[in-house]
Amino acid sequence: MSWLASVVLGLVQGLTEFLPVSSSAHLRLTAAFAGWHDPGAAFTAVTQIGTEAAVLIFFRKDIARIVSAWARSLADRSMQADHDARTGWLVIVGSLPIGVLGVTLKDQIEGPFRDLRLIAATLVVMGVVLGVADRLAARDERGGRHRAVRARKDLRDLGVRDGLVYGCCQALALVPGVSRSGATISGGLLMGYTRESAARYSFLLAMPAVLASGVYELKDAGGGHVAWGPTLLATLIAFASGYAVIAWFMRFISSRSFMPFVVYRIALGVALFFLVSTDTLSPHAGESAA
Repeated sequence: MSWLASVVLGLVQGLTEFLPVSSSAHLRLTAAFAGWHDPGAAFTAVTQIGTEAAVLIFFRKDIARIVSAWARSLADRSMQADHDARTGWLVIVGSLPIGVLGVTLKDQIEGPFRDLRLIAATLVVMGVVLGVADRLAARDERGGRHRAVRARKDLRDLGVRDGLVYGCCQALALVPGVSRSGATISGGLLMGYTRESAARYSFLLAMPAVLASGVYELKDAGGGHVAWGPTLLATLIAFASGYAVIAWFMRFISSRSFMPFVVYRIALGVALFFLVSTDTLSPHAGESAA
């Protein structure tokens, strides 16, 4: 991988990781359109450490409070009823599905799942799902002539069932094009959570899985799959741009809907289908020999 490619791909990773548009799909597409080799799942996982470091810093107060309460709940059973301690346990429970499936489907994730036709399909399908979920949330918030405004849930309402559903939604993001944040936010909205609560929990839930995946893939960084120098640079760029996107995104969703992202996903998916179907772009364009 060239240094220029690492700069571009690091920026793409940081700009798209926290938006419901799929960072893995955009990394794959950027490489295909630029004529570069597919950076691969290992590169994606390692650079995600940079974006998750941005989450750790941005939500540092929340994370410190949750970790502290969770640790105390190990020795003090009465703490298990505490909201922060319960959130810590639910993040662990919600991380199990993606952990199990990530190991089980490793070969598919690094191979067939990176086909551009599949990415186009997941962009469109999950765009529609996010659009439906967003409309339901808007309907509850606005009410109507014959409907009263309906209160939506926040993270204090989170239980084991919802925690597992969040985790299963996150596991769908193993397929490029689905989007980790898009899947978990959609799941949260469909379960009746507010936009802000769904987004906040999406970021918290992603940390264990993404950090574990990045550490696991570090073994490939020096083995020919990922070069250390360019990958480190891309990770630093992903951290800086990712932090800026988190700050913007949390402000954006406090007063705006997800419909711009829905339109973007569907338009990109349809355009990709067209390019592949007309042989303008090969479904395997830019695939790495590795």
